[in-house]
Amino acid sequence: MRINFENVGHCNRKLIAKIYDKAMNDTGNRALDVTITVSIVSQKRIKQLNQQYRNVDKATDVLSFPMLNIKYPQKLADFKQEIAPDGWLYIGDVVICKKIAKRQAKEYGHSLRREIAFLALHGLLHVLGFDHIDADDEKVMMSTAENILSDLDIKREGE
Repeated sequence: MRINFENVGHCNRKLIAKIYDKAMNDTGNRALDVTITVSIVSQKRIKQLNQQYRNVDKATDVLSFPMLNIKYPQKLADFKQEIAPDGWLYIGDVVICKKIAKRQAKEYGHSLRREIAFLALHGLLHVLGFDHIDADDEKVMMSTAENILSDLDIKREGE
């Protein structure tokens, strides 16, 4: 997996790469060479993106921009026809607002590292077709995320 990072520090790059590697393996999406972009942006910028692409006039913690029309439990292997001439499949973008991540980490009583990890993973899972519109889908998405983070020993404080 190739991750293009924009405005992401070295420590968070290593963290996100480790999480994405595990997530791709655990979700059965190891079959192809894929590329994704992960960006950390200001609250103003994420609000602009949310307004532009979702018609929601407020800032949010994370946005995902899938490039494929994938729906869980589909796999990326179903999209071989989308592979670019260079051999890579571009799957999308994940955009995280650091200011909101800091606030949420404080509210939830865990570290900023844990919150960035959760948001980056949450964004990737959306790119892979997971969703949380209804309760059953939310259970699948949240349990997948918690299992990945737990296996990597990225836990909420007190767990």
